[in-house]
Amino acid sequence: MTMTDRHPGRPRVAVAVAVGAFVPAVAGAVLQAASRLPVTPDVLFLVVDVMVGIVYGGVAAVILSRRSHPVAWLVSLAAVGAGLAALGGGWMSFAMTHPSVPALQVGSSLFGTAWVPGTLALFLVVPWLVRDHPLPVGARIGAGVGVLTAAVFTGQRLLFPMTDTSAVIVAVVVVGLVTAAAVAWRHRTGPPGERAGLGLLALGTAVMALSFLPLVLVPYTAEGIILLAPISHLACQAVFPGALLVTMLRNRLWGIDLAVSRAVIAGLLTLGMVIVYATLVWAATALVGSSAVAQVVAAVGVVLAVQPLRRWIEARVRRLVWGDAASPGLAALSIGASLSAAHEGGELLDRLAASVGESLRLESVRLTLSGADDAAGGWGVPTSAPVELPVTRPAETGPDQVGWLAVTPRPGELLDRRTLDALDRLQPVIAAGVGLVRATADVVRARDAATRARLAERKLIRRELHDGVGPWMSGLQLGLQGARNVLRSDPAAADEVLAALQAEVAQRFQDVRLMSRSLLPPVLEERGLGVALDELVARHAATGFAVTVGGLSAGDRDAVRLLDERVAAAAYAVVSESTLNAARHSGAQGCAVELTIDGANLLIVCRDDGNGRPLTATDGVGTRSMRERTAELGGTLDIGAGPDGVGTVVRAALPLHPTGETP
Repeated sequence: MTMTDRHPGRPRVAVAVAVGAFVPAVAGAVLQAASRLPVTPDVLFLVVDVMVGIVYGGVAAVILSRRSHPVAWLVSLAAVGAGLAALGGGWMSFAMTHPSVPALQVGSSLFGTAWVPGTLALFLVVPWLVRDHPLPVGARIGAGVGVLTAAVFTGQRLLFPMTDTSAVIVAVVVVGLVTAAAVAWRHRTGPPGERAGLGLLALGTAVMALSFLPLVLVPYTAEGIILLAPISHLACQAVFPGALLVTMLRNRLWGIDLAVSRAVIAGLLTLGMVIVYATLVWAATALVGSSAVAQVVAAVGVVLAVQPLRRWIEARVRRLVWGDAASPGLAALSIGASLSAAHEGGELLDRLAASVGESLRLESVRLTLSGADDAAGGWGVPTSAPVELPVTRPAETGPDQVGWLAVTPRPGELLDRRTLDALDRLQPVIAAGVGLVRATADVVRARDAATRARLAERKLIRRELHDGVGPWMSGLQLGLQGARNVLRSDPAAADEVLAALQAEVAQRFQDVRLMSRSLLPPVLEERGLGVALDELVARHAATGFAVTVGGLSAGDRDAVRLLDERVAAAAYAVVSESTLNAARHSGAQGCAVELTIDGANLLIVCRDDGNGRPLTATDGVGTRSMRERTAELGGTLDIGAGPDGVGTVVRAALPLHPTGETP
């Protein structure tokens, strides 16, 4: 979550809250110990109050010193209230064993009521408020219901202390579980930047809510079930405070997630070992009847269970605290999912940078492609000098660098070893994303080139139709009208006009066939480039323009006959346009075309000894079409003057196997 300065810290108030919670809690613990009373459910509840006062007093002080968020004030209320409750309970216990000490009524009131508003607010209200953006309507309703439930419970304990509170406690449990479900839903579906710690908070909220259930079940079950309430309250101290620190301060307290993770693991592992030991002692005693044997069995069971249980707890706590950053595999899945929603190269880079930053909880990420300074994507705004890391992919000659990754940690944090290791493990995924970006850019360029080529060809056809077929059709119309006008008065003249028109139609039909063949002659598909060029030479010869084609050996002719159809079409287009330009504009009597195979390229050279190309000349439609066709295949085209400035020379190089294909 993005932290702002709307809630500046209050260090002095933080110290006051810590003192106000620690002093009465410690005093209550000392008084209880001095009373030397046996352990009862009330004593366990007092232990809970002492723990809440000390633990949440520290949590409230840490949060308040950095942020005066409403959550900090509610945690302070819980800490001070629990401390006062511990003091009241300790005073009552001490007065019971020391008759000279007055048993003050206020002590009983504090022990029974002081903890209620703050403790209930912890899991009924606080989880709704753990966010920095304005509360949505659902969160406001949830927080309002939590406040109302806590107020009703507190009011009943203060005004009607002797009445049955079962109905209110049931409401507390239900509202608490709904709150936990809402937090779990945010952890599952919310923005990745806000998820870390919410899983731990949802777990703590659920345990806190369920810890009140034994208070309702006491009349219907064994009396000892009430012990589950303080025990589960104590278990919450291994989860809930850490969740608050992680969710509230993860951007401002460097290393808090690691410290909390280890503390939560230690707390849950200790609790788990106690449960395992107690369960095995109870089971062995019931089966064998010997307490000594039961203790040995329990000890062996604890030894065997400690390592698997630690790994199981650690994996889940790391997942709850760090989210996807705890597992590079999950982070990779997150990156892949984000890339699947992008459509263009720039958007792909931005999404790739954003998914890396959100998964690893960074402040900013900028991804720049090697060899393309204008191709970069970013996420977040850096507030410190970025750390640059190369993005590489494996290649036959060693790692191939495909880009640079510049990252900055969140304010108050450092790029620790865990984050750097995660970035290193994500290298293949990031490199694959970069490859996808480049492939997308290549596809876009090829699509644009193809579109331009089609547009150029359409313009060429339009020009031919407009300048050639169009005027001829107008002339044909006039000729037919003239023949019609003299058909009755002078049939011989009408017949002469119609004969001339018939010859003109035949000529124009040949022109249309010539134009269609110049675009893509059928013989090119049927018999290959060599035969198509022979027909091209024959057509020019029929117009009086001599074209010669040479340069190919017998082996080269076989290779040309088997050319990729895309290369053959491009080669034919280059020769056709070059010879047509020479026939129309050079003033020469002919031109020479040479085709040779040089390694992996087909080389085409067209020379004429005509007027040459003016230095100020610009490419026409046909020339642009030649350039685009060669560029589509990864080839080159150059137009310049001939030897001694005489004539024009067109040189083209086309790859025999375009786009890196191998034969």
